[in-house]
Amino acid sequence: MTTPTWNTGPDAEAPAAARTTLPRERATGAPEVVTMGESMALFNPETVGPLPHAGSFTLGIGGAESNVAIALKRLDISVAWVGRLGDDTLGNLVRRELLAEGVEVVCARDGGAPTGLMIKERRTASSTRVSYYRANSAGSRLCVDDIPTGLIAGARLLHLTGITPALSRSAAEAVQHAIDCAKAAGVKVSFDLNYRASLWSMQEAKSAYKSLISQADVVFAGEEEAAIVVDCAENPLHLAERLAKLGPAEVVIKLGAAGCAALVDGIEYHQPAIQVEAIDTVGAGDAFVAGYLAEWLRDESVSQRLLTAVRTGAFACLVPGDWEGMPYRNELSLLDATEPVTR
Repeated sequence: MTTPTWNTGPDAEAPAAARTTLPRERATGAPEVVTMGESMALFNPETVGPLPHAGSFTLGIGGAESNVAIALKRLDISVAWVGRLGDDTLGNLVRRELLAEGVEVVCARDGGAPTGLMIKERRTASSTRVSYYRANSAGSRLCVDDIPTGLIAGARLLHLTGITPALSRSAAEAVQHAIDCAKAAGVKVSFDLNYRASLWSMQEAKSAYKSLISQADVVFAGEEEAAIVVDCAENPLHLAERLAKLGPAEVVIKLGAAGCAALVDGIEYHQPAIQVEAIDTVGAGDAFVAGYLAEWLRDESVSQRLLTAVRTGAFACLVPGDWEGMPYRNELSLLDATEPVTR
């Protein structure tokens, strides 16, 4: 395996041997949130229809964890994204876009593996299919040595998804190491199941999810994802109750156009969705998570967390792309506007 090179500059993370551990209290200037996972380049067709006839594409980036990071930053939460990128042009693109959004970037540049790639196909106006080219990618080679333990110790929250541990054994070990670092420092952990059938079977995911959920403080899941873990349930709140029995104090079930249900400290909540004409729903779940966590970090009420969550999720559906539609905090009220033009 080719030895990775490391970024230099203010956002760089030193190799493990050179790291120093921050004290357990938050260091001045440390990000409030640390998230980690694989971010990839994204080809998005400019027209609806079969991919071979798309003609032209826009080039961007995407990835569940970096989507959340961007959305959090736009909601005035400081955040760092941890990952591994190829030492290639697409890796440069991912890094540049995240930095441009104000996200702190901590990543190894791997000369022996490429940056992953996603391609969207908008087969109909209401459906999108995403193909992933991530086998043996740089992101799949994330490992324990890539984890900035001091950065995690200085944060308030570590956010993880079920995608990263599915990438490889070393990535799964990195996730567990990050959790161990967070727990040792008294840092809270949030976990979004984010099941990907192309990466592992439901049975493999179930075992990993149970372990990760039991170590998390806040858990997010869609209905079908939650059912992977608890087998079956009568309704979303029943799913939340079954997941909460594994350990987390807060469980939020994402229901898409139906809004969400939550169980927080034993109290049940339901929040209807904000109705919009969706253009691209990819990334809406990540926006939802960011909206909830942003208000959680601001010590807002559960009702406010859920309202902001469905609002940010709605914004993400209004434009093509995984994260481009994520709202800034001063835009959150735009969906309530009665006039189409603001002067």
